[in-house]
Amino acid sequence: MRDLLVEKAQLERLILSTLMMNLIFKTLQSRSQLAEEESRDWKHLSEKLREHEKSREHLANLRSMVELQVRLRKNETIEKELHEQIKNETQRWRGVLTRIIAVVKCLAKNILSFRGKNENLEDNSKDNFLGLIEMIGEFDPIMQEHLRLIKGKEIHHHYLSHKIQNELITNMSLKVKNVIEKIKKAKYYSVILDCTPDASHKEQMTLILRCVDVSRILVKIEEYFIEFLNVENTSGLSLFNELCAALDSLGLEINNIRGQGYDNCSNMRGRHQGVQKRLLDINPRAFYMPCGSHSLNLVICDMANSCVKEKSFFGACQCMYTVFSNSTKCWSILLDCLDNLTLKSLCTTRWESHIESVKAIMSQVGKIREALLKVADLTDDARLSRDARLLATHELSSFEFLLSLVIWYDILYNINSVSKSLQSETMHIDVAVKQLKELVSFFENYREVGFASAINSAKEIASNIGVDLVFPERRQTSRKRQFDEIANTEREPQTAEERFRTYYFLVVVDIALLELRTRGLMLIVIHLLTLRWNQSLLMLPLFLAVLAAYLYCYGISGDDHNYEA
Repeated sequence: MRDLLVEKAQLERLILSTLMMNLIFKTLQSRSQLAEEESRDWKHLSEKLREHEKSREHLANLRSMVELQVRLRKNETIEKELHEQIKNETQRWRGVLTRIIAVVKCLAKNILSFRGKNENLEDNSKDNFLGLIEMIGEFDPIMQEHLRLIKGKEIHHHYLSHKIQNELITNMSLKVKNVIEKIKKAKYYSVILDCTPDASHKEQMTLILRCVDVSRILVKIEEYFIEFLNVENTSGLSLFNELCAALDSLGLEINNIRGQGYDNCSNMRGRHQGVQKRLLDINPRAFYMPCGSHSLNLVICDMANSCVKEKSFFGACQCMYTVFSNSTKCWSILLDCLDNLTLKSLCTTRWESHIESVKAIMSQVGKIREALLKVADLTDDARLSRDARLLATHELSSFEFLLSLVIWYDILYNINSVSKSLQSETMHIDVAVKQLKELVSFFENYREVGFASAINSAKEIASNIGVDLVFPERRQTSRKRQFDEIANTEREPQTAEERFRTYYFLVVVDIALLELRTRGLMLIVIHLLTLRWNQSLLMLPLFLAVLAAYLYCYGISGDDHNYEA
């Protein structure tokens, strides 16, 4: 079928040239001497040409040639039906292939599987690809006719097999990989890697390249997703080898890397055997930059695991969601009591997303407590009834838990805002440094005045739902004084509010400040590197001190690498 798909213009030129040669120079009944015999009499050649032009055979052939040209223009030749058939067949296959490519693009963009258990059009449990093809055939006459020919076994090549799908995907990937030419033209680039398991429990590593697009009039920084890399071993050496093999297959020089960005996992950022260390051993100019959003995520993770009360707080939030999501009956009870926000499950990887769960509980404490009591009375599950009643009478009836809701909402709201800004495509390094400094300033100010403002907000919530505004008192333990101890030297006992502020609030805020100052150091170093030296000579001692601290933290010493100015 592919051999028949020829262009009409080429066929017409071939027929025209053949007929012209036959009619003019190979006429069987020609009586012209010039047409039959060769002539070497160049002196009288003009006379022979004039004689030939007036001959009956020449005029007849000329008339036939003109008539053929007219018939070709009007498409009235003997090959007219063949031309129409080829033209219609070409248009039909172009329409079929256009729709097949559209289906492939749709599935690829939405990250949907192509194939299922079988590839039979007449089977009801067909895969996504054939299902979309059949759906298009219900409304599109071209695809409807194509499916009719397939089911009637009138054609053998239908272009719906898995081999054609893979071929189209490969050709599309080659088209996408044309950005490699832009990267080669820019010469210098940065690499971004991240690993995650897919649905088939196979580890895949995404390869993203970032460069300056100099092919446009307006120079712009672009970021391109290249491909997924199948990874069997997630060690630093294995990931580094996969990166080198991928760059070599793309024809990119590893010495042209000027930046590398990964998450904060030990196999990526490890200062001895991580990917960034192995790349720096080969290319000292490949400056390592940890992911800013992942760093903030680790800050929240450290804060949430700093003491037992914080772990119990998020455990209670997750337990509330678990109670209501246990059955459709429990969830309907929750929906009947709530007006706006529903409970959200806590994400185990994105800690800043916990704000959605905390916000839903804090804004509807009374209604959630009412729903928990209804579940405890109506459910037949003894364990579920016990959990619901304990949450309603213990956590949601405790002023200490309400205060924790307010504190964590204030913290998560500010961190989540900065985290989303850092993930913006238009984010600049100076803006990122400014936002991190503002976040540190927020925690410094929140350490001084945040506890008092949080208590006021918690008191307002507690008064609306009828919760006592008191902290649970602990029994004061007494210790026997030894004979050599001086009287009246024991520490003055703290109140319940002071203990909560000292062992809960200050612990959370101080860990946040420590982690932000440590993890945000990298952005400050890069910001100082981008300053003009004639504007930053006075900051040179500070810059060297910060740079030395960063190199010490990441295990990079001046003896290991020779950095050029």
